[in-house]
Formats: sequence, C-alpha cells, structure tokens
Amino acid sequence: MRLLDAVAWLGAFVLAMVEYVGELAVFALAGVSHLLLPPYFPRQIGRAFMEIGYFSLPVVALTALFTGMVLALQSYTGFSRFGAESAIASVVVLSVTRELGPVLAGLMVSGRAGAAMAAELGTMRVTDQIDALSTLSTDPMKYLVAPRLLAGTIALPLLVLLADILGVMGGYLVGVYKLGFSSGGYLTSTFSNLEAQDVISGLIKAAVFGFVIALMGCFNGYRSRGGAQGVGAATTSAVVSASILILALDYVLTQVLFVK
Repeated sequence: MRLLDAVAWLGAFVLAMVEYVGELAVFALAGVSHLLLPPYFPRQIGRAFMEIGYFSLPVVALTALFTGMVLALQSYTGFSRFGAESAIASVVVLSVTRELGPVLAGLMVSGRAGAAMAAELGTMRVTDQIDALSTLSTDPMKYLVAPRLLAGTIALPLLVLLADILGVMGGYLVGVYKLGFSSGGYLTSTFSNLEAQDVISGLIKAAVFGFVIALMGCFNGYRSRGGAQGVGAATTSAVVSASILILALDYVLTQVLFVK
C-alpha cells in the first residue's frame, strides 16, 4: 500500500511539473510574440526599464564592488602560499566578467525587481485589474508582460557592464592600497589577460538572466490566486525559481560559450 502511495505521489509530482513547464513555455512564447508585433507601449517599456535597471543600480554596484575587493583578498591568501601573487589581477578580472558579475547581478535583480514584478502583477490579478484591462480591449500580455520582458533583457546587461567595472575597481583598490601592488603593474596584468570574449560572454549571460527574471516575475504574478496569501506565495516562487534558473543556466551557457 505504501509503495502504491509513493508511486501515486511521484506520478502526481511529475504531472504537475510537466503542466507547470508547459504553462511557462506557452506564457514565454506569448510574451515574445507580443514583442514582435505592434502596437507597442513606450511608456510601459520605459517604466519597466527604470524599475529593473535604474532602481537596481545601488544594490548591484555595492555587490560588485565588495565582491571584487573580497575576491582580491581571498586570491592573495591562497596564491601567496605558492608564490603566485602576480596572478591576482587576472583572476579578479576573469572571475568578475565571466561569472560573478552576471550571476550576482542576476541574483540581486531577481530579489529586488523580480519580486516587485510578481507582487505588482499578483495584486493586479487578485484585484481584477488584469480582467479590467481585457474589458477595455487592452491585451494584458502586450501591456504588462511584453514591456517587462524587453526591459529585463536590455537592462541587466547594462547593469552587468557597470558591475564588471566596479568589481575590477574593487580588486584594484585592494591590490594597490592594501596588498601593495604597483598601480601600473596591476592594470597591465588586468588588461593583458582580458579578452573581448570574456566581457561579451558575460553580457550574453546577463541578457538571458534578465529575460528569465522578468519571465518568472511576470508568470508567477500573472497566475497568482487567493488574495494576499497568493500574492506572497507568487512573490516567493518568482524569486526562488528565477534564482535556481540563473544558476542552472549559468552552467549551460558556460558549457556552450567556453568549453570547446
């Protein structure tokens, strides 16, 4: 009997996951299709861009700066055991541009903007504002979802570009003023080991992560039910699912972009 209950639970879980993935895929395709066809809502796109990009600047900037500083300190602690202190600058710049910049910026934006999107759309859903848009002959997917998908895809690479600069600057400050490296030598080592592919790959990751953050925020908010409790559950699900997808997609994109 217990075995049958376990099999039934496993089957129900698999069916629920398949249904969730199917709904997400249909939602994503609908959102992308609305990006390709007029009419467009520039004001909504600009508002979403400000919410995702501009208002996330402080948290992303501080995260990147202190990450670069800590990375330089930790690298020095490990490399000094092997006499490889000269590699600190290259480790900092490659780690920040390839991995830490996109991933940490994505996680920070997910916690700030992704949660806000899910809460806003969830509140609109439970208060029937989304249904009111349909009554006014305005497609909610085009008016609410598509602008956020576009804004997230554009805003996060710009944030990551800033995070790359501040992360490298944090490593520079620690390397020169704390660890005693020469300014010219640190900068020379930084730029001699940095290639365009490193920055471009990080920006590609950021665009994918930005789309995922906006998608999960909109998807969970759009389908929320059950009043305030449902909005809270949708917000939590948006942040958790986006964070997990960012980490999983980071591995996939690293495999595609760097492993030959």
